[in-house]
Amino acid sequence: MRCNHCHHDDTKVIESRDVSDGDSTRRRRECPSCKTRFTTYERLERPHLVIVKQDGTRELFSRDKLLAGILRASEKTTMNTMQVEEVVSTIEQQLYECGEPEVFSSKIGEKVMEALANMNEVAYVRFASVYRRFKDIASFEKELSQIRKHKTER
Repeated sequence: MRCNHCHHDDTKVIESRDVSDGDSTRRRRECPSCKTRFTTYERLERPHLVIVKQDGTRELFSRDKLLAGILRASEKTTMNTMQVEEVVSTIEQQLYECGEPEVFSSKIGEKVMEALANMNEVAYVRFASVYRRFKDIASFEKELSQIRKHKTER
């Protein structure tokens, strides 16, 4: 690492520690030439993940958009912000781990529904009602019966 003060080509790492749940590393450095100390942050650069929507259009994955959708579904439920963040982080990690540059939005929706079904039934139903776009009461009732069946199987 080059010194940001005297531009010496090499610096010494004094201390390293993980920050942001292990997503980045904070390093305290010292230049052997001018003795200036400074901090650098090292983050993993992930490839861009493209989401293929149901109509065939493509857009870059947005963690914020995923978070907003789950927050909207879990409003006024017993789910707290930390639980929602955990769901989003888990899904994001799974998407990057699959190793594919493009992911269908339906795959993300199914992952969200699976996570919400195990955490909060109300949030699940709210998300499902938007995601599945129920056409009538019968299709909504069918989804509710699947929730009940899943609940009795546990």
